Amino acid sequence: MSFQFVVAAREEGARAGTFSTPHGNVATPAFMAVGTLATVKALDPMELEAMGAQMILANAYHLHLRPGDTVVRELGGLHAFMGWSRPILTDSGGFQVFSLASLRTVDEDGVEFRSHIEGSQRRFTPESVMHIERNLGADVIMQFDHVIPGQSDAASARDASERSVRWLGRCARELSRLCESESEPRQSLFPIVQGGIHEGLRREAATAIMSSGDWNGFGIGGLSVGETKQDMYRMLEVVDDVLPADRPRYLMGVGFPEDLLEGVRRGVDLFDCVAPTRMGRNGAAFTADGRINIKRAEYRIDKRPLDEDCDCVACRRFSRAYVRHLYVADEILGHRLLSLHNVHFLVRLMGVAREAVRAGTFSGWSRDWLARYYSQHTISA
Repeated sequence: MSFQFVVAAREEGARAGTFSTPHGNVATPAFMAVGTLATVKALDPMELEAMGAQMILANAYHLHLRPGDTVVRELGGLHAFMGWSRPILTDSGGFQVFSLASLRTVDEDGVEFRSHIEGSQRRFTPESVMHIERNLGADVIMQFDHVIPGQSDAASARDASERSVRWLGRCARELSRLCESESEPRQSLFPIVQGGIHEGLRREAATAIMSSGDWNGFGIGGLSVGETKQDMYRMLEVVDDVLPADRPRYLMGVGFPEDLLEGVRRGVDLFDCVAPTRMGRNGAAFTADGRINIKRAEYRIDKRPLDEDCDCVACRRFSRAYVRHLYVADEILGHRLLSLHNVHFLVRLMGVAREAVRAGTFSGWSRDWLARYYSQHTISA
């Protein structure tokens, strides 16, 4: 099989496994760095591979606008285009369209929106998005869904969730038509469980999705979009009880250390987020003792690495004082080192979590890890 998921160990809700794709295996749980425009900002694919990154995400909306998904197809697809030989997942653009609140309208057929780049009128439908993601050629492609704010009322959440289920059927039919000539599927469509922060709607969506097809994995969407963290964790517990245990679960757009560990505890296998590179560009770094803001004057003569427990290139070679100097002086290397460190931090954190699940120590290890992480005052960027 081109796509397969094998769970090797469990500890309560947490599990460690292997997700197999046409471009290689992904040991789970895993953090996927976000390469929105076919690049993880400021980082070379070789650096990502060296730090242990296994799978990355690219975005259909942004790549459709530039350079164009047909251009990417003509150049051999995303893997060849960006020089990354390992698995890739593409987001459908549903969240990006959601974020264009003043520039889009939603109807049953799809979404009409204006490009945020030059204002041209565009339309996404489930069928057109399948064409775009087919052109890009990622291993895992996400359905086109209707995303709404995290605190939306039950009526709005139901409308968006049920529409997402209907759009899933259209995505699946169109992808099947496009793949008729393939004897072995090269792409796997993941549905997305919506439902806002309403337990009943989440259960209904998961049940409807499972009854509509045999899926290789599931996305959990519509979280980290304005709801509280406790509401997010509660929704993960709801879907953990409903979704099949033998398929990977992907929590979309979530990537802070505490959320990764709380997600793993609740049965999540894959994560992605722009936070590590965005924070790096804003001068913030993850450490085992909480988040630090490298712009602060206290680091001006600090000889310590960003994180004394980290083995990334930035921490092995440079001091906080040097990284602060680069950042304050607006040197590109400062942005690169902070971004590299943050992505490495999350990739490594998931690697340690995998080993803890396999050893049966995840519960105690994660509790101690989070206690240390929260013990210091976290300074936001």
